Amino acid sequence: MSGTINIRFYEELNDFLPKSRRKKPFDHLYFCNPTIKDIIESLGIPHTEVDLILANSLSVDFKYVPSNGDKISVYPVFESIDITKITNLRPVPLRASKFILDVHLGKLARYLRLFGFDSLYENDLEDNVIIEIATKEKRIILTRDIGILKNGKVSHGYFIRSQQPQEQIKEVINRFDLSKQIKAFARCSGCNSKIEPIDKKKVIDLLKPRTKKEFQNFFQCPGCKKIYWHGSHYERMMEFISSFE
Repeated sequence: MSGTINIRFYEELNDFLPKSRRKKPFDHLYFCNPTIKDIIESLGIPHTEVDLILANSLSVDFKYVPSNGDKISVYPVFESIDITKITNLRPVPLRASKFILDVHLGKLARYLRLFGFDSLYENDLEDNVIIEIATKEKRIILTRDIGILKNGKVSHGYFIRSQQPQEQIKEVINRFDLSKQIKAFARCSGCNSKIEPIDKKKVIDLLKPRTKKEFQNFFQCPGCKKIYWHGSHYERMMEFISSFE
């Protein structure tokens, strides 16, 4: 059995399509009885990027089996609009701001932590472990590997387009509408723990002479014990972070 549907993908979902199919409807020939999820992923788009599917103007879920002649519209995550009442894909919209990153995104993980976002990262995590943690802890998977997002166990994930860390953090902030959730320097950039104020006297033996002299307020990570203070690096990062607020 075969049939043809007319399908269109909206906004950033077009990033996964060849130029000839971007931002316009096109016919797609299918065989047997595939679900709409199967069709979407066969076209190169991870299901985790999708938040709303309309079949003949009605919201359907991933298990929907298209019929010949169906008109399908596929939309990405709505981060600024609450579509809970009209989407049938998930019980809640994709608005969580906890992340887990794959091995390609170490620098992005550090940026996210500096911005105050709970971001798990280790440079040796296998895909199956990332998926297990993401599912258990309700984290969004950030990745440069489309394959992991096509795994049926993944419900929340995003494919990072840029290869430049500063552009990647902009991409994530904009994608998930996080500008109002930024808490600069709330987490350790190294291990993700929340940093805490600490009396200078307790860490003074660990400081360099110039740091002892010029700074009075210090913070420490309870996890890895790294010490932080508002030096020149802090000022540069605050200038960068303020551009998102």
